Amino acid sequence: MSEQKFVRPVTDEAVLKTTKELMVKFIEIGKVTPANFEEHYRLVFNTVKQSAEELNT
Repeated sequence: MSEQKFVRPVTDEAVLKTTKELMVKFIEIGKVTPANFEEHYRLVFNTVKQSAEELNT
C-alpha cells in the first residue's frame, strides 16, 4: 500500500506570523536593527514564502 502525502496549504497569515517570530528573534540577538529592518524583513519574508510554496508543490 502506498502512502499518500498530505500537506495543508500554507496561508499568508502563517507566512506573516513566521516572519514576525523570526524577526523578533533576530532583533533579540542583535542581527537586525531599525536601520536594516526593512532589508532583512523582505529577505526573511521572501524566504519563508518561497519555502511554503515549495511545500505545496
